[in-house]
Amino acid sequence: MNISSLYIVLSVIVLLVIALLVFFTGNAKNRLTALASLAFAFVLAGIFFGENRIIGYSLMSIGMVFALMDIFRRSGNRKPDTED
Repeated sequence: MNISSLYIVLSVIVLLVIALLVFFTGNAKNRLTALASLAFAFVLAGIFFGENRIIGYSLMSIGMVFALMDIFRRSGNRKPDTED
């Protein structure tokens, strides 16, 4: 196993641990949505298939687009904290 494969394996493990922590410790308001989970899966797949740059970068960019869609969708549903 060369050093780049080791970095890929470590980054996938760290991202999976972060996803599990967010999923199990997050409160109901900040739970991982289906779109965010899909984005996370695409980013992980992009890291996993990073040897082939076109496929890896394409999967990562699809994941980022899904993440941005989720961010914009969630920000539109917020109500103001203060009432004037």
